[in-house]
Amino acid sequence: MEACMSMSSSRLSERIQELWKKYEEYKKQGLKLDMSRGKPGSDQLELSMGLFDNVKNLISEDGLDCRNYGGLDGIVEAKKLFAALFNLSVDQIFVGGNSSLNLEYDLITKAFLFGLNGFRQPWSKLDKVRFLCPSPGYDRHFAITQQFGIEMITIPMTDEGPDMDMVEELAAKDPAIKGIWCIPMYSNPTGITYSDRVVRRLAAMQTAAEDFIIMWDNAYAFHHLYDTPDTLLDLISECRKAGHPHRTYMFASTSKVTFPGAGVAIVASSPENIAHLKKQIAIQTIGYNKINQLLHVRFLKDPEHLKEHMKKHAEILRPKFETVLDILEKNLGGKGIASWHKPRGGYFISLNVMKGCARRVVELAKEAGVTFTPAGATFPYGKDPDDSNIRIAPTYPPLHELKTAIEILCVCVELAALEKMI
Repeated sequence: MEACMSMSSSRLSERIQELWKKYEEYKKQGLKLDMSRGKPGSDQLELSMGLFDNVKNLISEDGLDCRNYGGLDGIVEAKKLFAALFNLSVDQIFVGGNSSLNLEYDLITKAFLFGLNGFRQPWSKLDKVRFLCPSPGYDRHFAITQQFGIEMITIPMTDEGPDMDMVEELAAKDPAIKGIWCIPMYSNPTGITYSDRVVRRLAAMQTAAEDFIIMWDNAYAFHHLYDTPDTLLDLISECRKAGHPHRTYMFASTSKVTFPGAGVAIVASSPENIAHLKKQIAIQTIGYNKINQLLHVRFLKDPEHLKEHMKKHAEILRPKFETVLDILEKNLGGKGIASWHKPRGGYFISLNVMKGCARRVVELAKEAGVTFTPAGATFPYGKDPDDSNIRIAPTYPPLHELKTAIEILCVCVELAALEKMI
């Protein structure tokens, strides 16, 4: 593959003309391809239709009628299932509605308005609140943070997770830094799984703020693409060992296991944190959808059945991920204008293009009929300092549409890079 940096000016001009010709041919097709969000495809959703096979007898094992009020923190079967999945005790788990993002938003709200377990005062009483934001990261985490007026500090991501030297230094000296967002397994969008070393450092680090919390969004804990999956150290357990038992709030859901619009979400932490949270939530609701919880437990059954279910997802998703990676390598490999991660799970592929080109690439792709997540969305305030990161969400489109979308993307990446070099 010809490296773009070594091209003569005449060859650059010639190659740009070739690419524009390809680009205009794609534009004439009038395509409307959406690659902007990480959604399961319809074939994945069909895998969970058996959830509705056992709707009769809606009484939980402890006698609770799931059609009625009660069961604030979830039915006992659901707590047992998630406890088994994450090696926790049932008193460490609160089972909520369908959205872990909603539980995350709710927790930040409570931290601001009332304070969480161990807080001396709510964050709203403070002059300033700051959060550490490993980036590239999840745009919706950053949106929550920004809405509450929390100052976001960008932390670079490494191949092991966030830059822990920077995290430790900042958290140790600034009492206004109250927390950090983390997607520790198959991170959105990089696909990186935090190393054991990073997890232990997060658990043990000294913080100037006594009320420092880790928002541990374990969204992709079961979303492996291969039979030899990544492994993630249990942060809740490591925090307890390090003498910070109340530091972490872990979130997870079945949103991409069963149905994103009707899954089951949890927050897990120390028993004391969960007990305090239950008292606060008891004022806002009498309970979440227990019928849905019961149907999920009957369908997923136990960790082994869930594992087999997720293998079916992997069989659908693996060809899509490998197709994207193959097309990127075929069209951009060796040209020196782009790099990408090769995730072993999760829902995204992180593409880094030449500095100063990401917005141009996304703009060109949209004009050709392919919509990607806006450039900059994976950074706080929507501002990628290098204007280089693009999040690819390969899960939703059918394979033939996905191929076309990524081929167009490659043309746009090269066009933007060569335009900048001329």
